[in-house]
Amino acid sequence: MAHKSKNKKQHTSSLDSDTQRSGVDSKQKIGNKQYVAELFKLQVELVKLQDWVKATNARIVIVFEGRDAAGKGGMIKRIVERVSPRIFRVVALPSPTERQKTQLHAQRYVEQLPAGGEVVIFDRSWYNRAGVEYVMGFCTAEDYREFLRDCPAFEAFLVNQGIILLKYWLEVSEKVQHKRFLARISDPSKRWKLSPMDLESHRRWYDYSRARDEMLAATDTRAAPWYVVPSDDKKRARLNCIAHVLSSIPHEEVPYTPPKLPPRQKAKGYVEPKQEHRTIPQLW
Repeated sequence: MAHKSKNKKQHTSSLDSDTQRSGVDSKQKIGNKQYVAELFKLQVELVKLQDWVKATNARIVIVFEGRDAAGKGGMIKRIVERVSPRIFRVVALPSPTERQKTQLHAQRYVEQLPAGGEVVIFDRSWYNRAGVEYVMGFCTAEDYREFLRDCPAFEAFLVNQGIILLKYWLEVSEKVQHKRFLARISDPSKRWKLSPMDLESHRRWYDYSRARDEMLAATDTRAAPWYVVPSDDKKRARLNCIAHVLSSIPHEEVPYTPPKLPPRQKAKGYVEPKQEHRTIPQLW
């Protein structure tokens, strides 16, 4: 098993409660104008990172975990908003099939790992075994213990193979999660985000708290440390996390030579045919 991260003691000492973890403090919220400007700067840097990944055949895995309504989806959306989906690939696997349930636990996740020149972002990952599967009884206690024992070795193997692995836990407070769940109930555009599992996770807050604590304690290693992202303030969480991703990957800006647009070809007698086609209604 890999050695524990030197920073772990420092992490745990500053995270004495769910409220402290989630970043509830006296800081003023970031104004939308400032947020949009700062986010754009970071997204430009993500494009530069993309160029470096493509040029060097780097392989990067970014894992996002956290309670329901912690903000994982919104975080990932801002990361991939201005980059190529052929390089930045998001993986959000559904529940395993009956066949997959008989495979090695990590098998269906290994299939999604990046080839050279790819960044794979896991919206939940193999850590389902330490979270929802364990809390909801979808795996045995032995399966759970084996996962906590073997996961550090699995991740050390990925890192030793040259994969850059970043793991983020988005921490939302009990109060803010409750507020976001209520918003999902009342907002027709968000109802799809509230599943029966989400409702159960709301009820079993402390079961998930204990599972989180055990998971972080067992899998925060020198080779693959966890980074906690306080996420009660979504805008601040996104800016801080994207900045951390960029600073954690030792990339360089690839020189860019602006291309010169070639002139249009000559029409050479081409005339637009007089055909009628169906056009969508122009409502705006």
